[in-house]
Amino acid sequence: MDAIVAVYDDWGIGCEGTQPIALQADRRFFRQTTKGAMVIAGRKTVEDFPGCQPLPGRVNVMLTRSKVSFPGFITVSSPEEAAALAKGAEKAFVLGGGSVYRQMLPYCDRAYVTKVHTTTPCDTYFPDLDRDPDWERSQVLLSGQEDGIGYEMCLYVRRGAGG
Repeated sequence: MDAIVAVYDDWGIGCEGTQPIALQADRRFFRQTTKGAMVIAGRKTVEDFPGCQPLPGRVNVMLTRSKVSFPGFITVSSPEEAAALAKGAEKAFVLGGGSVYRQMLPYCDRAYVTKVHTTTPCDTYFPDLDRDPDWERSQVLLSGQEDGIGYEMCLYVRRGAGG
C-alpha cells in the first residue's frame, strides 16, 4: 500500500478541512497515479471531495469510526480492516486526512509526496519523512513551477521495503 500527499515546506497538508493551496500539476499527478486503484480516505477528506462523490475510476474506501456512509464508498471502521481490504487490490493509496495518514502509514511501503515549496497556515501535518529514519527519498519523479510556486513530486520508500 502507498500513501499520496501534497505537503508544504513545513509538512503542513491542510487547514480547516481543506487544502489551502492546490496546484493543477499536483492534481494531474494525483489523478494519473491513483487511476484504477483503491483509495482510502477519512470521512472529513471524503466530505471535501467535490459533492462528496466518490473519485471516478477508483474503488473508494472511507475509514471512519462514525456510523455515516456515502453512496459509492465502502465504509470500514479500523486501519486493520482498511489494510486487509487493500491487500486484495492491485494498487491501493491512502489519501488522508491527517489522522488517517498517521493510522495507515505503518501499512505503507511507499509515499508519493508532492512538495509544494511554500508555507501557508495549516492545522494538519503529514509526518516529516525527511527526518524519519525509517524512510528515504528514493527519487524526484517530476519538478516544476506553477503560479510562481516551485514543486517536486517525490517518491519515498520505507527502508528495507525494496520499493
